[in-house]
Amino acid sequence: MGSRLKRYGIWVLVAVVGAVCWGVLALARGETINAGWLLFAAIASYAIAYRFYARFIQTRVLETDDSRATPAERLENGRDFVPMDRRILFGHHFAAIAGAGPLVGPVLAAQMGFLPGTIWIIFGVILAGAVQDMTTLFFSMRRDGKTLGQMAREEIGPVGGAAALIAVMSIMVILLAVLALVVVNALTASPWGSFSLLMTVPIAIFMGFYLRFLRPGRVIEVSLIGFALLILAIVGGGWISESGYAEAWTFEGTTITWALIIYGFVASVLPVWVLLAPRDYLSTFMKIGTVLLLAVGIALTLPAMQMPRTTQFAFNGEGPVFSGPLFPFVFIIVACGALSGFHSLIASGTTPKLIAKESQVRMIGYGAMLMESFVAVMAMIAACILDPGVYFAMNAPAGVLGETARSAAEAVRGFGFTVTPETLNQIAQNVGEESIIARTGGAPTLAVGMSQILSSLLGGTTLQAFWYHFAIMFEALFILTTVDAGTRVGRFMLQDMIGNVWRPFARTSWLPANIVASALIVAAWGYFLYAGVTDPLGGINQLFPLFGIANQLLAAVALTVGTTILIKMGKLKWAWVTALPLAWDASVTLTASWYKIFSPDPSIGFFAQRAAFQEALANGEVVAPAQSLEDMRQVVLNSTVDGILSILFALMIIIVILDAARVWVGVITGRKPAETTEAPYERSRLDHEGKPLEPEPVGAGGSPSSS
Repeated sequence: MGSRLKRYGIWVLVAVVGAVCWGVLALARGETINAGWLLFAAIASYAIAYRFYARFIQTRVLETDDSRATPAERLENGRDFVPMDRRILFGHHFAAIAGAGPLVGPVLAAQMGFLPGTIWIIFGVILAGAVQDMTTLFFSMRRDGKTLGQMAREEIGPVGGAAALIAVMSIMVILLAVLALVVVNALTASPWGSFSLLMTVPIAIFMGFYLRFLRPGRVIEVSLIGFALLILAIVGGGWISESGYAEAWTFEGTTITWALIIYGFVASVLPVWVLLAPRDYLSTFMKIGTVLLLAVGIALTLPAMQMPRTTQFAFNGEGPVFSGPLFPFVFIIVACGALSGFHSLIASGTTPKLIAKESQVRMIGYGAMLMESFVAVMAMIAACILDPGVYFAMNAPAGVLGETARSAAEAVRGFGFTVTPETLNQIAQNVGEESIIARTGGAPTLAVGMSQILSSLLGGTTLQAFWYHFAIMFEALFILTTVDAGTRVGRFMLQDMIGNVWRPFARTSWLPANIVASALIVAAWGYFLYAGVTDPLGGINQLFPLFGIANQLLAAVALTVGTTILIKMGKLKWAWVTALPLAWDASVTLTASWYKIFSPDPSIGFFAQRAAFQEALANGEVVAPAQSLEDMRQVVLNSTVDGILSILFALMIIIVILDAARVWVGVITGRKPAETTEAPYERSRLDHEGKPLEPEPVGAGGSPSSS
């Protein structure tokens, strides 16, 4: 009794700490607060959610069963289905889901103040994002690792399933090309990043063979070796960038593009234990290590949050960074830090084929998403400790700010904030850049914020340039892991789709199908990437504005499939676990789609933008971002394509939800049998760690106990 009271007393204390921190964030007025309140509010919220809500979902809603063999055990083929140590799998899954979104999304959302985005990042992940990841992983695992689109087809029906398959595959290609473009932009003319990232490939291959053949099961041992080699690669990259070898490691965007395309193909075809999983695990050291170092820096230095809780742009929707009202656009901009449809592709792609025990869905599905949300909190803090004038001078468009520090300071004054030209020049000098004006996209702002936190912890101003370039390299490494894992998932999806027509193609163990599907998916995103790198207004740049909404529409598909399966499992009373996030996500994304399609404001609506540029073109005028009449025609085309695709994506998601609702009503009323495609039960021969059980002596009697 006493130990129980002590155990729950600790959680009461955690809850009180969280409540006090949230109270300070929400209610303190007229004074600047330090970032520590936000940091500890997040940590307390995550701890309570993982301990209680994730456990409730695991034990009451999903009812995981460790005596049941997972696909990794039943279908093991040494290529795609491999029982993997939960620590390595956590690293792979986290690295695969954590891309550009949690880094740059919160930075851009900071335009509206730190409070709206922070609330969504923390409570959104607890109630929606981590729930989606965990349930999708579980349901795919119970269905032999089926992809999201295939599960939609089999559980909802041919109409909703076909719409889901088309939407998921189309959105997948867009997401991969966008993520790859961010990597190309980060690595172009960056010898430090290029060297360090390339070195992770041979290190990962060494780790894979080490664990597979040299020292099986020695995870801690290989982790220490890999970590040491990674540090050497990072330090070596810094040395290369300052040496005479820098030119040899400085590549143009097209060269990096071809390297990414080749790498994506190879990582998709090779057995998962050779390159993909160990490289993702290796990358996780860098990702989580840097984030924890940031958290320590914040906890020790307690930097002030310079950005107010809310800005005027949260209420008038006329911000210089992005246009549109707080609802729905802050929930779209934050993206992966709270809820991401891309995660459902990983959770129904590589991870369900590698997980050794069902109970691990809590740690890997829910836990990894909480960690990504924590990354988003760090990004929000890094952006908001900057002076608001500096923030807007970095993130407003060049056409608004002008080309000089003085013109940028004048423009920022028009936004309601102040910054001096001397401050802008000094920060640029501190981080080793010629200028920080109009460094849009979020990544440079994050790097400046990170450099301020880390230099205040280690090295002072003299090391700020080092930490800035370290942060840029960190961002590239952070994002690259989503490209290789996403390509493999795209291969699985394509094999599932073609397998509906020709069954042998769906076999992931068949090498010819692997090669063909990998080549097709790489060719799809590679085409848009290459065109985008060579043409600032073409290729994936044409589709970039669809990234946020498309990603969240994908989450609606995953939550719809999850709700359908829960109802079919006879768990109607628990269907709210996925149905409530679905209702919220659908309202947000469809409202955003409505704005993008019908808004008369050219800065928001695609067709309004098309009309404005068409009129200017007819008058022979050139309007930014176009620099010529040919560019004007390209913008008109881009706006038209984006508008049409917005309509099609929204319609397909509506079809999926309505068709699923038909299934729900049929099952609930008894008019439709509750048939699921769950694989039959087969007893596991692995222990709770995922290691083979020792055979019982003949005549020993009894039965093996389940984990």
